[in-house]
Amino acid sequence: MLNRFVALLIAGVAFAGHAIAATDPTAAWSNADQMVLVTVPDWNTIEGTLRTYQRDRGSAWHEVGSAQPVVIGQSGSAWGLGLNQAQADGPQKHEGDGRSPAGVFRIGTTFGYAAHADTAMPYLGLTATDYCMDVSGTPLYNRIADTAKVGEAALRGSSEPMRRDLHMHGDQAYRIGFVIEHNPDGVAHGGSCIFAHLWSSPTSGTTGCTAMTPDTMQRLLAWLKPQAHPVFVLLPQDEYARLRQAWRLPDAKAGR
Repeated sequence: MLNRFVALLIAGVAFAGHAIAATDPTAAWSNADQMVLVTVPDWNTIEGTLRTYQRDRGSAWHEVGSAQPVVIGQSGSAWGLGLNQAQADGPQKHEGDGRSPAGVFRIGTTFGYAAHADTAMPYLGLTATDYCMDVSGTPLYNRIADTAKVGEAALRGSSEPMRRDLHMHGDQAYRIGFVIEHNPDGVAHGGSCIFAHLWSSPTSGTTGCTAMTPDTMQRLLAWLKPQAHPVFVLLPQDEYARLRQAWRLPDAKAGR
């Protein structure tokens, strides 16, 4: 009887712990000690401000570096599929809408045209046969893959060659960048191939990515550390103000 009581007690504690984790909106990124935060004035604005923060586990976020301008999707932003709980109010990201995903996302692989880069993060030196699959419903949807390895048929229809300099008249957008892990499970029509990359101008929106100057990107790649489990956060200012405390986000002076 005693053993059964102990077992039930342990099970109860475990269940309670699970319940707490399930109701904690920050549980999915509680191990993040680096954050790249982008705020925009509203859902339909393309110009934003990027700030970077770090913390020691359990301590408060503190800003590192200075705020920098960025541009996002040409149609603004919309709730994406990331680490945060789904949000019903506001536009929802879908394939081809020209909006950057809002929410909290892991920062994934860094990439670039060179074979190596100044970063501690996992790095992919891009080749002429690397594509990101943007055709919904295909097995490699929302994945970067090499046609030399998976075959051209697996990536047929993709409009996202990663070596844009070779396929798109010398375009330098992907010369250095990183993956924003939106829609990591490849939900059909959920949106694909979301990156942070170099901008073409401070007033030109993207197809759904976040773009910035080469200096800003180089600073980010040199600063990011895989052991810090870095996350990327994008929010309109009103949503940032509404969610900041619940999501334990930094006390940024958004938009100033």
